[in-house]
Amino acid sequence: MATIEECRSALDKLSENMAGADGDVRSAAALDRSLSCHITDLDLTFVGRLQDGRIEVLDTVQGPPPDKAEIRLTMAGDDLVALVNGELHFAKAWGSGRVRLEAGLRDLIRLRKLL
Repeated sequence: MATIEECRSALDKLSENMAGADGDVRSAAALDRSLSCHITDLDLTFVGRLQDGRIEVLDTVQGPPPDKAEIRLTMAGDDLVALVNGELHFAKAWGSGRVRLEAGLRDLIRLRKLL
């Protein structure tokens, strides 16, 4: 089971990867939206913003997200680490239910470019 520090590090690495991207990926990540990432096996949520192509974690709270973010991710810590390290393909994990992504329809269409 991934630790809190490993999950936070994975989010930081994802943020760096998105900031360094170009083309369609960069434009898809250029949203300005509230974001939450609930780690089910640790029962904690990273709360922040997707802004300027980066993820900014503003807080870590116990349990599910206290407020409904515009983009919501839910997964186990090991899956987050595996996704960021390229060991787990997002579309496959999403399709199998290991990862949940909830957002408005327009955001989902834009975010699919990140896949």
